Amino acid sequence: MRHQKSGRALDVKPAHRHAIMRNAVTSLLEHEQIRTTLAKAKELRKPLDKMITLGKQGDLSARRHALSFVKSKEAMKKLFGELGERYKERSGGYSRILKLGPRRGDAAPMVLMMLVDGPTDPFSEAKKPKRNAPKRRAKKTLDQVAEQVKEAKPAAAKE
Repeated sequence: MRHQKSGRALDVKPAHRHAIMRNAVTSLLEHEQIRTTLAKAKELRKPLDKMITLGKQGDLSARRHALSFVKSKEAMKKLFGELGERYKERSGGYSRILKLGPRRGDAAPMVLMMLVDGPTDPFSEAKKPKRNAPKRRAKKTLDQVAEQVKEAKPAAAKE
C-alpha cells in the first residue's frame, strides 16, 4: 500500500530520480524550456520553484543551497541574475506545461515545459498587443480627412 507516499516514483530508484530532477532543473534554467514526459514535468515543478525562490532571495546561504542542487555555473548565474529579477514580484508558478502528444515508440505523453514570461513563452504578457490601443494609421487618416474637410468648407463658402 502507498499510504502517505507523495510524489511519483518514475519507475527508478531514489538516487536516480534525484539525479533526473537535478539535470532537468539545470537544463530548464539554462535553456528556459525542455521537452520531457508529463510525469517528469509535473514532478519537476516543485524543485524548480524552490530553486527560483532561492534565486529571488539572492543571499549567500541561498546560493550555497542552490549550488548543492543545480549542476552548472551558467545556470547559477542565470538563476541569481536574470531569473531572480524577472520573478521578483511573482509569488509562485514559474513554469508552464504545454502538452505535445504521444512519443513515438512507447506513446508516453510528451510536454514542453517552459519558464513563464521568458523569451520563448508564447503566452507572455509583454508580447501581447494591447487590445484597446488606437491604431496610428487610422488616426492619421482621420486627422487628414478632418483637415481636408475644414479646408473645403471655406472654399465652398466663398463661391
